[in-house]
Amino acid sequence: MSMAAVETQLPGDRISKRNFDKLARFIYDYSGIKMPPTKLTMLEGRLRRRLRATRHASFDDYCDFLFNEDGLEQETVYLIDVVTTNKTDFFREAKHFEYMQMVALPTLADSGLRTIRTWSSACSTGAEPYTMAMVLAEFVENRSDVSYNVLATDLSTDVLQTARKGIYAEDLIAPVPRDLQKKYVMVAKQQGRREVRISPKLRSRVGFARMNLMDEKYPIGDMMHLIFCRNVLIYFDKQTQGGVLTRLCNCLAKGGYMFIGHSESITGFDLPLKQVSNTVFQRI
Repeated sequence: MSMAAVETQLPGDRISKRNFDKLARFIYDYSGIKMPPTKLTMLEGRLRRRLRATRHASFDDYCDFLFNEDGLEQETVYLIDVVTTNKTDFFREAKHFEYMQMVALPTLADSGLRTIRTWSSACSTGAEPYTMAMVLAEFVENRSDVSYNVLATDLSTDVLQTARKGIYAEDLIAPVPRDLQKKYVMVAKQQGRREVRISPKLRSRVGFARMNLMDEKYPIGDMMHLIFCRNVLIYFDKQTQGGVLTRLCNCLAKGGYMFIGHSESITGFDLPLKQVSNTVFQRI
């Protein structure tokens, strides 16, 4: 019998309805992520490593630690790390990057803008902001009068740690065009090590920081000209979506562009945006 099988048979190794409701409410209030009863088994599976890390024998003990012993102050970051879902690919939803290259960047540069500020607001392990940086680097190569910077934020400290390193499995960069791979991706010299790393020059143009989109204000500094908030709104209910979109619009300069996921919509929200392409909007 495997150790995993033994673990699942430990006494008390289920989350009670009372504790599940408490966890779901806290996760929603803190991150906006919905945790319906259908996610019970998933939550149990993901929290097992936190039980081991905190040396609690059961979910009941762990929840007592969180809610009755003031454990949330030290455990919140780790709890949120294990419940967040992080799916990412280079050049995911490629039409967005085509629009960015062919329309958004030339329009911004031709307006007299000299530094294009861009933000990947749910950057996961870094594929999205590094893709943005590749497109930006290619653009400014032919426009010496324009520079750029990329801010990449996420709620999860785990994914930010991976993103900062910029090391990925070799097959993950398959969607990156060959000419861009040659310029911005380094292949491991060690034979048999099927990993690549984003070049130092490109990594230096991306700044990573932890940020919670549920916060009332986003401390990003000056207004942004391009904001990517893709495939994260689907985890929020309508009210939370509206709050996040409003706050993002408050960070977007007039004439700037917002990109959301192809399965997402802003229909029903009163926002200062006009649609300019499929799931691409411009601040008015």
